[in-house]
Amino acid sequence: MKMSSVTRVCAAVLATAMVYACDSAPKAFPAGTESPEAAARIQELQQRIENLQFGPANQELATAAIEADPGFALAYLYRAYQFPPDMEALEKAEELAKTATDSHRRYIELQASTFRDPTTAPNIAAIEPLSELAKEYPGERNLWVVIGQYEQMGGRTADARQSYERALALDSSTPRVHAALAGLLILDGEYGNPRAALEKALAKVPADAAPANIRYQVAFTHLYEGNVDTALETLTAYAGEYEEAGRPFGIPEVFIWNSIARINLENDRLEPAMEAYKRGYESVPGSDLDETQKKIWHGRLLHGESRTLVRMGQHEEAWKNVVAVRQMIDDAGEDGEPFESAYHYLAGYCMLEAGETDAAIEHLKQADPNDPFQRLLLARAYEKAGQEAEAHETYEEVVASQTNNIERALSLPEAQRKLSAG
Repeated sequence: MKMSSVTRVCAAVLATAMVYACDSAPKAFPAGTESPEAAARIQELQQRIENLQFGPANQELATAAIEADPGFALAYLYRAYQFPPDMEALEKAEELAKTATDSHRRYIELQASTFRDPTTAPNIAAIEPLSELAKEYPGERNLWVVIGQYEQMGGRTADARQSYERALALDSSTPRVHAALAGLLILDGEYGNPRAALEKALAKVPADAAPANIRYQVAFTHLYEGNVDTALETLTAYAGEYEEAGRPFGIPEVFIWNSIARINLENDRLEPAMEAYKRGYESVPGSDLDETQKKIWHGRLLHGESRTLVRMGQHEEAWKNVVAVRQMIDDAGEDGEPFESAYHYLAGYCMLEAGETDAAIEHLKQADPNDPFQRLLLARAYEKAGQEAEAHETYEEVVASQTNNIERALSLPEAQRKLSAG
């Protein structure tokens, strides 16, 4: 399945940043360049990522490193990770890596593979070879961070915690890994302690940053505890921070307002949900997104409006949007294929709300099997159809999910209640 450029960049951001250790520290990667200027720019870029600072300044630093040393393979890898993604720079990084130091060659080859397909499988496959590198270069802090992230994606949370703690032992001064460790505690069902840890991590973030990872995880803890108003306040404040920081992820704040809309929608606050979907989309038409991305966000607006309308009881109006989304996907041809599961999620959602349970089940079985909220919908449909064993099994899938995202935060409490009730 093709991944959106936004998804690819977000995944890449988590996997960047090298640490150049001094001679007294455990062995780390060599600089990979004879240019002090190029090395300094990459160090500066690494520090910004560790401080959760993103945006044009990072791209400028990667470009400056390339200009200082056009043969610096790692600098091209950094350039590829910026928004919009630069696939030519990625190919150049791979080409130059063939004659780079062994550590850089191996690292770049692995990162290029996961960058092209930032889904769970290639990341899990990278854990073992990255671990071998980490044994050879125990002072290369970023290796432990990346390994921890990939282990977490694969559900190996105990291993991920050890990797993050190794990274912290090398340097605990920046917020990135503190936030990652707090996320593991949230997955373990702790909310107060990780929230306090996230607040401490936030104190380490520079004033001009927009720390999505921290703000979202704080909001998740409130959702798990049933504090919907506080979760909404957290994300609404973050929307303002993100805009003020210059929209550093390279996209408008629509994604935050979509999150706010979803929280409202799934907590029966239907008018605020519709307002949030519309408010978020207002930031799209005049943005720097290309026309394809703008069309995608328009499709997401229709998606959100459909789900809100059907909850309002406006079934015919909702289905008009479902038909419009279907047409957009068909018109896109091959480029529309990655959105097939999203269509089935939408159609299943609307049919379930309209009482067409059997049809809803057929659609939701074709939705994203790795999305806990979409599995929750399927479990609801099974339960409504009297298929108790299937419902129980699917609720268990939701509870077993290990991805710290809004889908899990919106679905886990209900699934836990259903299983507790037998």
